[in-house]
Amino acid sequence: MSDNFKDARILIVEDEPQINRLIELVLISGGYYKIQKAFDGLGALEIIKKDKPDLILLDVMLPELDGFSLCKMIKSDSALKSIQIIMLTARKMEEDVLKGFENGAIDYISKPFSNNILLARIKAHLENNGIKNTAKTYENIVLDNAKKTVKINDDRIDLTNFEFKLLDTFMSNIGIVFSRSQLLQYLRGDDGFEISERAIDVQIVNLRRKLGDFGDNIETVRGIGYKLREKN
Repeated sequence: MSDNFKDARILIVEDEPQINRLIELVLISGGYYKIQKAFDGLGALEIIKKDKPDLILLDVMLPELDGFSLCKMIKSDSALKSIQIIMLTARKMEEDVLKGFENGAIDYISKPFSNNILLARIKAHLENNGIKNTAKTYENIVLDNAKKTVKINDDRIDLTNFEFKLLDTFMSNIGIVFSRSQLLQYLRGDDGFEISERAIDVQIVNLRRKLGDFGDNIETVRGIGYKLREKN
């Protein structure tokens, strides 16, 4: 089984700093690296609306907005309802477990929990949801690896295979600088023919043009190569 699911963006929502940090370390030990943290419900909601994580580890007892209410809000929003939510809480009452499921949670883990069980549950849910094939988003750009499509504001953009791979590489590594030789190594030999380093510049120019106003987000790093600008 591929480990592509470890590219998943996971949000930890836990108001106790020590527990929040512990969960983060458990995720890191399991190979996850796209991790964000929130310490109250409203702060979590702001992150969710901005970055739309793939999975949320959500505590029930939170300041500002409790976990049940936050879960219900997420699942009531058509743009967010695909996010998977695992409730993490010390509450073990059956009615609380049922309430979590009724509000849209996919799982419920009581604290204290086994690190291995937590990682196993996360892995199972991400694999079952096919996280490796879900769409990537950046600003108003949506890239779907499964369908090999790119859309901007729901309008489909026709890219060559090279351009698609370049955009996929940038969107999977926002803010990371790639040299021309690195991009060349990634693309060389595709479709049975060679590409020169000079051709990388041409591909970038074409990709920027097709992305229209969003093309400027692919930045030239003088003397090195290119990167996709980090979101504001």
